[in-house]
Formats: sequence, structure tokens, C-alpha cells
Amino acid sequence: MRIAVTYDNGNIFQHFGKTENFKVYEVENNQVISSEVISSNGSGHGALAGLLDGQNIDVLICGGIGGGAQAALAEAGIEFCSGAQGDADQAVEAYLKGELVSSGVNCDHHHGEEHSCGSHEEGHSCGDSCGGGCGGSCGSYNPITGRNVGKTCRTHYKGTFNDGTQFDSSYDRGEPLEFICGAGQMIRGFDAAVADMEVGQVIDVHLMPEEAYGQADPNAIFTMEIAQLPGSEDLTVGQQVYLSNQYGQPFPVKVTAKDEKNITFDANHEMAGKELNFKIELVEVK
Repeated sequence: MRIAVTYDNGNIFQHFGKTENFKVYEVENNQVISSEVISSNGSGHGALAGLLDGQNIDVLICGGIGGGAQAALAEAGIEFCSGAQGDADQAVEAYLKGELVSSGVNCDHHHGEEHSCGSHEEGHSCGDSCGGGCGGSCGSYNPITGRNVGKTCRTHYKGTFNDGTQFDSSYDRGEPLEFICGAGQMIRGFDAAVADMEVGQVIDVHLMPEEAYGQADPNAIFTMEIAQLPGSEDLTVGQQVYLSNQYGQPFPVKVTAKDEKNITFDANHEMAGKELNFKIELVEVK
């Protein structure tokens, strides 16, 4: 597997379309065996996707990325993980460990093909904030428009289910959530709500599943023989763990059933199919 990262002096460059360099990592057995920095030659979105395709890149890790670039990557068959920040090497290591919680990873996990049981982590969720991992649907989507699109926004929010149960709140953490509006770092409905807000404004939004984590996909539920999945004999129903696909890429699943011979996993997001409510306060636009 080959992973490319938008690169600038050791860190992840935050604008895919303007990146001057990529750092390319060669990965075998889920470990980085070599890396090199290549020039983008100042290409635009479509040409950059073509450049990565020519380098046989399987996964792109980047910061902000627009809908057009996402579509070009999808057409080239390149998975993308957007919304990443900080040290490029550390981001790649986190991705390989299944710890890079982000919005744009393509969900092509090839369920049922050469899975292996990865590091068992109970209570895996979508991250410590709604921006950290509550990203948009897998792959590309139609771009969002509004005065704040492309700008770094800081918002406070409270998220609840229809019964009033709170599932997340930046107010409780005492720190606003920061993200690039319209870059695919957030679920679509949250992004669209913030796109035209004014600083200081507070709004309430109700999101259907299609605007949040989508409907649950029955194809993301799969059953395997325990004998074919080393380590699965110790798993219990309700436990959340990581599996690895045939490319060695980790993804979270939940054990939903188990008997003496078989075990069933659900790779749907834990909030797939749910309607969500948000109180959103726009604190700052940078």
C-alpha cells in the first residue's frame, strides 16, 4: 500500500489544491518501510489526483479538501482521509493503527475478504468531539456553499437525540470546536448549518440520517467463522474492536452476535440511521 500526505516542512499542509509537495509512504504488513517527498509541480485539483494516481497512491491524508477534488480522487480510486493536522509521520502511524479519526476515509472495506482481528479497543467512538470523527459520508459529496465555506470556524455546540439524550457537547469540555467549513471535516448537515451563520449567532438544527451518518448499510454487517479469525474467540457481543482488510487497513466494528462457530460484526457507524439535533453557536471565523 502507498500513502500520500500533503506535506510542508514535516507537517500536513492544509489546502490540498495548493500543496507543493507530497510525502509518499510505502507500507507493507501495516508498517512503513520507506518514504520520499515528491513535488506536486503546482498542479490543480484534477491534475493532483492524476499525479497521485500515477504514483499508484492508495490513500491520501490531507487537511482541507473540496468537493471537486474529492470527486477527482474518487474517480481515480484513491481513498482520502481529510481533516488531518500536525506531524505527517505521526498521522500516517495513527492511520495504520486505526487511530486517525477523520471525515473522509472511503468505506471500501471489502467485508468478508481476508479479515484479521486487530487491536481490541472497547468503547471506540467517533472521537472526542463532533468534528474529530463525526465527518461527512464516505467519499465525495456535492460542495456546500455559504459565506463561511473555506474558512476556519470555531463553534460551540450541543448534540442530542430526539428523546433529548445528549451525546456530545463542546460546552461541557469548555473549548469550541475548530474546523474548516465545507472541507468535509464535519457531517454534512452541521457544515451546511454553519456555512451562512454570523459570529455570535445561535441556531437549532434537526438533521435526518442522510445529513448526518447516513442510513445503516445491511452490507456492512457480515459473519465469519471464528476459526478463520485468530483472536476472535475471546471477543464478546457488544464489544467494539478493529479489524483489518486485505490491504492491512484497520476499521472499527461492533460484535453483534456469536456462537460456537461464527461471529457477526457490524461496521456501520454507531449513529448510522439516527436523527440528530444540534444547538450551534458560531464563536469565531478566522
